[in-house]
Amino acid sequence: MEVAGSMIDDLSRSLRAILDDPGLAATFPELAAAQISFERPSETFSPAQTTIDLFLYQVRENVELRDNQPTVTRLNGQVSIRRPALRVDCSYLVTAWPVGGVEPPLQEHRLLGQVLQRLSTLPTIPPSFLQGVLVGQEPPLPLLTAQSDGLSNPSEFWTALGNRLRPSLTVVATVGVPVGAPVLTPMAITHEIQLGQIDLPATEVQFFQSGGRVTNAASQAVVGATVLLVEPDLTTTTDDDGRFRFGSVAAGTFTLRATLGAATQQVTITVPAPAGSSYNVQLP
Repeated sequence: MEVAGSMIDDLSRSLRAILDDPGLAATFPELAAAQISFERPSETFSPAQTTIDLFLYQVRENVELRDNQPTVTRLNGQVSIRRPALRVDCSYLVTAWPVGGVEPPLQEHRLLGQVLQRLSTLPTIPPSFLQGVLVGQEPPLPLLTAQSDGLSNPSEFWTALGNRLRPSLTVVATVGVPVGAPVLTPMAITHEIQLGQIDLPATEVQFFQSGGRVTNAASQAVVGATVLLVEPDLTTTTDDDGRFRFGSVAAGTFTLRATLGAATQQVTITVPAPAGSSYNVQLP
């Protein structure tokens, strides 16, 4: 998927932004001076300057974070329904490659320690470091550093890479990958409720949840209007989007009256609503 590919690229750039933060110079001077790479650390990998390498070695769904509930949002009188995002773990092998200096093994250890200190303080990727399509993604992107369930057999892993075993740590970041395009549907104005005793159809009673929207002459939402369904004497008020809802209404024809201050409008409605009709009211 093109979006997934872009997300993984943006995730790598977000991690690089965290480790390239100029504010690290005072606390972690060696890390701040190192370049960030994403190369495969094979036997031929030999950077010309001190490098922190983040090698993406695994991408898989996080089934524990799987959500089967679609996301539903209201948009201009319609409902946008989107399948829940696929939560994907991206696992990076982090290694340090010092160049120059004395005692390279100890320098390597210091670099890894500084990466560990930097990343382990972040339970999620801070919004200020997010890049590209990840900007504004919800929920926040979890970040796990040096967890015990990292590489199960490091020696075999390094053999597969064509290199010798060396110190490393793992970093796992979780991104949400959109699945398909959202579906726009008309907003339902009537929901049917059936009550009755099991195996006794004659006891079944039908009720309907009904709702609509109150606007003014400029088609703007009217907030706090009183809406009265006259015959059953049911009253409610409109919300911040001008919408109202009645919980249980029997089938029939009723008078619907909306009032705000001196402005009043009255219409006749049928429950359940015939195709193409609505319970919307416009105040003068």
